[in-house]
Amino acid sequence: MPSTIVSRSLKAAIGALALVGLAGSVLAGMVAWPTRQPPELTSISDARKSVDFTDLPALERFQARDGTALGFRHYPPTSPASGQIAVVIHGSSGSSGGTIHALSTALARRGVETFAVDIRGHGASGTRGDIGYVGQLEDDLADFVAIVRKASPTAPLTLIGHSAGGGFALRIAASPLQDLFERTVLLAPYLGYNAPSNRPNSGGWASADIPRIIALSVLRGIGVHCCDALPVLAFAVPPNSSKTLVSSYTDRLMRNFANHPDFRADIAAARKPLTIIAGADDELMLADKYTEAVSAAPRPISVRLIPGVNHMGIVSDAAAISVIADDVAKYGANS
Repeated sequence: MPSTIVSRSLKAAIGALALVGLAGSVLAGMVAWPTRQPPELTSISDARKSVDFTDLPALERFQARDGTALGFRHYPPTSPASGQIAVVIHGSSGSSGGTIHALSTALARRGVETFAVDIRGHGASGTRGDIGYVGQLEDDLADFVAIVRKASPTAPLTLIGHSAGGGFALRIAASPLQDLFERTVLLAPYLGYNAPSNRPNSGGWASADIPRIIALSVLRGIGVHCCDALPVLAFAVPPNSSKTLVSSYTDRLMRNFANHPDFRADIAAARKPLTIIAGADDELMLADKYTEAVSAAPRPISVRLIPGVNHMGIVSDAAAISVIADDVAKYGANS
């Protein structure tokens, strides 16, 4: 009898080890799954060609708490100051010197002092496509606002984010950092794969490495963070664009440069005013679904669609950026 019990126990142990080994092999295979670059999405690329960059401000830098110098551009008001200050956050792959320059310029022309930042992992900020840890982008933004406040301690701040930057702006609006800002404006925001406003693969702009993402999530669940620096998301950028654009994100940058997984919880947690503005012809998002996405919000959220404008047009089309700049400047004047 004792020998039988030992034999059964040994067989059970071997079986368990085999299952662990199989699970480990499956996870390893999923982690090794390659990230694939989607073909160039010309509607995104062409928008940059429509922007006049002759008046692009020089890149400036501030020091984040970890000692890294991060980039930004300053747009002083070019008309009587409205008393408003805007902090503008670009979308995925972009930078302060990209297409969003058109919007930043329009804001300055309405008297809004504007700062466009290079989010860490983009432009001149840190390592392209990566960050050190989830939460670092919040730390960076808090450090930047502290710099702005040295010169303007009381002026109302508006946080403006486009696309993935809109998702990140919502993340901020739902966090303790929301008290740094008077208001948040989300421009064609990407609210996550589970939002009604999401198109599959963001309309062809992004290709997610689903097997790797799932495997890394499982590993994090058991306390293993060995592979968070692996790329998991690739963008439909043009060939030979690495000097200006980011072609892929690591797992930790993807998770941080976004709202939290439950976008509705973020919306519910935001106490300050939220506004969504998007182009009615957005090819990356289902713009007509934004109203549905915020329908359960505990506070009213203004949703405005601009006819004839696509995803990048919301930050580059003359009519669209005029609407946004007027909205921001007049809000400050009327508050």
